[in-house]
Amino acid sequence: MGTDGWDDLSDFTVDTFTHDGSTKTVYRAGEGPGVLFMHEVPGITPTNAAFARRLVDAGFTVAMPDLFGDAGRPLEPLYAGASMAKLCISREFRAFALRADRPIVRWLRALGRDLHARAGGPGIGAVGMCMTGGFALGLAVDDHVLAPVLSQPSLPVAVTPLHARDLGIPDDHADIVADRCRDEGLCILGLRFEKDLLAPAARFRALAERFGDAFEAVELDVGEWKRTRASLPEDERPMALTPTPHAVLGGDYLDGPPTKDALQRVLDLFTDRLTP
Repeated sequence: MGTDGWDDLSDFTVDTFTHDGSTKTVYRAGEGPGVLFMHEVPGITPTNAAFARRLVDAGFTVAMPDLFGDAGRPLEPLYAGASMAKLCISREFRAFALRADRPIVRWLRALGRDLHARAGGPGIGAVGMCMTGGFALGLAVDDHVLAPVLSQPSLPVAVTPLHARDLGIPDDHADIVADRCRDEGLCILGLRFEKDLLAPAARFRALAERFGDAFEAVELDVGEWKRTRASLPEDERPMALTPTPHAVLGGDYLDGPPTKDALQRVLDLFTDRLTP
């Protein structure tokens, strides 16, 4: 960690990955089964890098593509706002499109195939957060994705009730995922804080209706999170960008309940599904 609060990410190897004419930087670390981690807004912050390191410490190979923002830059309100604004007009992300086949997800699926080829094993896990949260569901159309984790999935932006219930993937892709749930026992894990309007409760209800018991919803108690936060020294408390906590595994993660319990559920899922 730099003295200015930036994370130099020096414990990751860095390369690039190209698919369909689009090239992005990918940070890699660890050994063991592969996990594709898609960071949250505004970019690969120190808290996002810390989550990647927790996956590495748990015995997984992590591929963390640099999708937007400045890699290693700490979270700041203006930085977060600027990053969000850019994503809302990005053709890759199509932030307001319903049932969308997003170009960025097609690129991530190709990266997932590359990660599986490198890491080996029965398959890979996928974690998305916030604007990338639903991308883990989009990756699950590929049969090597065995453990998709949707952490506070926020696309499409919930500007209408119809948007709030949208799963973030095309209907035919949802059909493929549903078939995998029925035929292969695929488990989809969803994480959100109660009262989080960015990852609306209506979306979790829609996921449960579409995938039934294959969708496991973990909805964290805000009061419990606030009590844990209050117990920490002032300089260890995460920055509050929204009235209620939002980023379960990233910016609002606390080393205590309920976020530490949510992290353990993610690690248990990966261990169960990815370990031969």
